[in-house]
Amino acid sequence: MAKRDYYEVLGVSKTATADEIKKAYRRLAMKHHPDRNKDDESAEAKFKEAKEAYEALSDTDKRAAYDQFGHEGLRAGPGGAGGFGGAEGFADIFGDVFGDIFGGARRGGASQVFRGADLGYELKLDLETAVAGDTVTIDVPTHVSCTGCDGSGAKKGTTPTACTACQGTGQVRMQQGFFSIQQTCPACKGAGTIISDPCTDCHGRGRVHKTKTLSVKVPAGVDDGDRIRLSGEGEAGRNGGPPGDLYVEIRVRPHKLFEREGADLSCEVPVSFGTATLGGEVELPTLDGHVSLKVPAGTQSGKIFRLRGKGVATVRDPRPGDLFARVSVETPVNLTSEQRDLLSKFDESVRAGGDKHSPRAGGWVETVKRFFERISQ
Repeated sequence: MAKRDYYEVLGVSKTATADEIKKAYRRLAMKHHPDRNKDDESAEAKFKEAKEAYEALSDTDKRAAYDQFGHEGLRAGPGGAGGFGGAEGFADIFGDVFGDIFGGARRGGASQVFRGADLGYELKLDLETAVAGDTVTIDVPTHVSCTGCDGSGAKKGTTPTACTACQGTGQVRMQQGFFSIQQTCPACKGAGTIISDPCTDCHGRGRVHKTKTLSVKVPAGVDDGDRIRLSGEGEAGRNGGPPGDLYVEIRVRPHKLFEREGADLSCEVPVSFGTATLGGEVELPTLDGHVSLKVPAGTQSGKIFRLRGKGVATVRDPRPGDLFARVSVETPVNLTSEQRDLLSKFDESVRAGGDKHSPRAGGWVETVKRFFERISQ
């Protein structure tokens, strides 16, 4: 199968800077790393593909050869674009970026250290809580450092020993003709250490599964899709690495009365036929209580009233938005015979007045008449 274009693999343009290439690789390495996708067999292949692309494009000479000759340009042999030897080998190229992502790898005989994975949590809130803010308690399933071995993976009283196969680096160098390729040590699986007597609590993993109870301070004015970062509350790192972070994503439940758009609120206000015709006042709910809305005589259904300052404040702007109230004229139902007679007489009286009482209906009738006159010609 033909290899994909390296720029396409990383999702960058051919004019991308070295920093843009590095950032793109970080993102893909985080997304497809096998440790984070144990149930996805395709993740490892995608991870290796991204690694190969970064390996070529992060080196100035290799990138120049690739831009000119494509994949063939990387098969030039020792000293050319395709060589893996030289002062900066594969482990150096990969270790710099991979170490930035997972907490760094200590060299010089020490075991590799990996930062814990970031976690996500969806927090559902009522509109009132999102607007006012609160402190809520959440339960987050995660991996934490094993207390039985202090995260070392070795039974209490013992310590891991440096792997003799890789001298504690977690990497072994394979010589293939002119090429020198560095790979993960098969003996310690990249850890750099061997655990002879594993901890019985975590079975040598250094981490155990646990549900943590955390308090989350929700600032006033958060909206659907906002995220709150809890530093260090993600999964525990490996080999003494720092923990990841927890990102709490806000989800605001639908409200029975209001719809929110940023700092503004909107609602529908049912108004009786008589009030819409004669005018009057109706009680309008807000998040701060009830207010009186004056409805002018002759108000039509769909009319929108704006109440300034009756919206909500956001986390980015303390000034509250507005409340938009849309009038919905309610048609009377379940009328008595007497009410029907009265309404019939009223309707006859209104019709007798022509367009004076129903200007929209009269105008619509005239538009329809002109339309049929045109199509009949």
